[in-house]
Amino acid sequence: MSHFALLDDNNIVTAVYRGRQEDDGQEQELSNRTGQTYRQTSYNTHGGVHTGGGTPLRKNYAGIGYTFDPARDAFIPPQPFPSWILNEQTCLWNPPVPYPDDGGDYTWNENTQLWLPVT
Repeated sequence: MSHFALLDDNNIVTAVYRGRQEDDGQEQELSNRTGQTYRQTSYNTHGGVHTGGGTPLRKNYAGIGYTFDPARDAFIPPQPFPSWILNEQTCLWNPPVPYPDDGGDYTWNENTQLWLPVT
């Protein structure tokens, strides 16, 4: 099953549609037929890795509000906080301080630039 992200004039994803398997690789034909811009996306791709061991497609599965970056040929999610940095390999946002690995639940505090325990 193929999935296609509909892009606006700023390459922002406005919708994601499920297509037929035979539509795989047909984004240009779909764009020409509709007069809109579509880019294929794969729900099996996250952080540049295909979860089923196949070939990843465009770094991440597209979601509404994601940006399609033609230079990277990648879908990039919205930046969650101004301090977070784009990982060029995964096209995902990383916090400036790594998430604690002690098994606890934390939330990011942008003002202090720290992970705070969830209570």
